[in-house]
Amino acid sequence: MSGKLLLFAAVALAGCTPQAAPSALATAPTGKALAAACAGREGWGDPAPPAKIFGNSYYVGTCGISVVLIDTPGGLVLIDAATEEAAPSILANIRTLGFDPKNVRFLLTSHEHLDHVGGLRALQEATGAQVIARPEAAAALASGEPDATDPQRGSIPPFRGVAVARTVFDGEMLKIEGLRLTAHATPGHTPGGTSWTWRSCEGSDCRIIAYVDSLSAVSADGYRFVDHPDYVATFRATFAKVEALPCEILLTPHPGASNLFARLANPATLANPESCRAYAAGARMRLADRLASESTPPK
Repeated sequence: MSGKLLLFAAVALAGCTPQAAPSALATAPTGKALAAACAGREGWGDPAPPAKIFGNSYYVGTCGISVVLIDTPGGLVLIDAATEEAAPSILANIRTLGFDPKNVRFLLTSHEHLDHVGGLRALQEATGAQVIARPEAAAALASGEPDATDPQRGSIPPFRGVAVARTVFDGEMLKIEGLRLTAHATPGHTPGGTSWTWRSCEGSDCRIIAYVDSLSAVSADGYRFVDHPDYVATFRATFAKVEALPCEILLTPHPGASNLFARLANPATLANPESCRAYAAGARMRLADRLASESTPPK
């Protein structure tokens, strides 16, 4: 049986046709409240209030790290986990929205670094959810240590590892009742970097949300991208893939990278079909600058 069929079967067997509890709030917290609460605060663990993004998708992360909750008839889906210290505030945000954390069925990831998956083990223990990731990320998620090829290995602290229950591959669609989530391999920032796209609707108004992984070419001291041409080629291929993604509402693991809070505070600016292209173009220029600086002999 394929991974996709197994996932669909797992949802069905978890309670025949499990229903996500609707939000107990008549009106979900707004992006204006989130932006105001996080003004001047961007620490990984700085608590933030939750906010509705669009349709069935909500922000439940911290002021500095995105965590996205998706409400479906087949249960709740959580993308990323911030740090372990942030887990209690993430769980509190889920409850504030009127949901039960025990109804989180699946935990997905962007990339395998402490600031985004350090809380994965704590959230898995609190919810009982299955962790789903690409094979390239699974070993690092289990060990809590970055892969040997990760440019930031040696500069990123370890985290409590967690077992990956199911792996997904580039272009694979997770069919959860009421939701179709597509995984996109976007390595570069880390070897297991993954982006996710899904369709969310408010009545007849439907948008494609793209949670696009970090694209920054940062590294541990002493690492030179010019010494790793194959890795640079992988990064460039990711930029091209991100530019071509279906993308109306862009979300990023660091909210500041996509000016998310300001956009949530002003819904008229939230959607932009050019946002993924602009995000990738900026990352391409920054990588080019990094390569040029590494190739310039010191004075």
